[in-house]
Amino acid sequence: MEPLGRKEYPAMGTSVRPADLLLKSNAVAGESGELIAVPPERAGWDYTSLIIRRLAAGETWAHATGPEEVALVPLGGRCRVDAAGHSWQLGERANVFAGQPWALYLPRDSDLRVTANEPLELAVCGARAEEAHEPVLIRPEDVEVEIRGAGNAARQINHIVKPAFPAHRLLVVEVFTPSGNWSSYPPHKHDVSDLPREADLEEIYYYRIDPPAGFAFQRLYTADGRIHEAYVVRDGDLLLVPEGYHVFAVAHGHTGYYLNVLAGNEVIRTMQPSDDPSLGWVRDTWHDAMTEGIRSWRDIDTRINGGAGHRR
Repeated sequence: MEPLGRKEYPAMGTSVRPADLLLKSNAVAGESGELIAVPPERAGWDYTSLIIRRLAAGETWAHATGPEEVALVPLGGRCRVDAAGHSWQLGERANVFAGQPWALYLPRDSDLRVTANEPLELAVCGARAEEAHEPVLIRPEDVEVEIRGAGNAARQINHIVKPAFPAHRLLVVEVFTPSGNWSSYPPHKHDVSDLPREADLEEIYYYRIDPPAGFAFQRLYTADGRIHEAYVVRDGDLLLVPEGYHVFAVAHGHTGYYLNVLAGNEVIRTMQPSDDPSLGWVRDTWHDAMTEGIRSWRDIDTRINGGAGHRR
């Protein structure tokens, strides 16, 4: 398959095709099948991958990770995972909007088998790795929750595989953007290795919208104008982010969710971004008192929107 979304750097001499960066999920009849799969080769980069798969209750799916370390994240439903002579139970939320995540980290060269205890939607977040770390079960209480931003740029971050996690390259977070709000704001990028100012990271966005008939916008642009896109995002879409500043906004009356999978080849594990210098000033307008007492995206929605945008 022809690669999509290759970075353009003078040393590489390759081109980017912005229209090809937004991918659609497959239409899957019933409760079983692959919604979307993006290996590094298809993205046209070096490390990062994502598979989203549905399993019917009782169904089993086998997968070999090969050179990738992975984090299995149930987006909805419960399952058993068998790998490396061990068995783990994970998952409890009905969908991404119904609770905190479980996850299971597995090292490269793992042969795994997933058995759905009930209808399951599973994300397999991957990154090519040379190091092999120990499996780790990540429970909801292990996931750090951060309220970032303020006002209509406030959002909830779930840190699933964060920089301090014992992995080689893989980084995974969930972001919840309440009705009408912005996230990944101010627009930022991470496409240059210039630590400690900025890390070079590939990134995948996988979106869900609640209610699913809604929509959101994702902007992606470079300072030199080679990329200058505003994508209309629907439930189940996926965006490859090989380079450029990026920012997200969800329509009023809907909640936006995205699963971020990131990886790079920095000497330290970091998600350090660099803000658009013309818009970074907005950070100075935020202070902790603006989100005092807020624990989740639902609190943000209640405080900012009240009953506006809620069906009765």
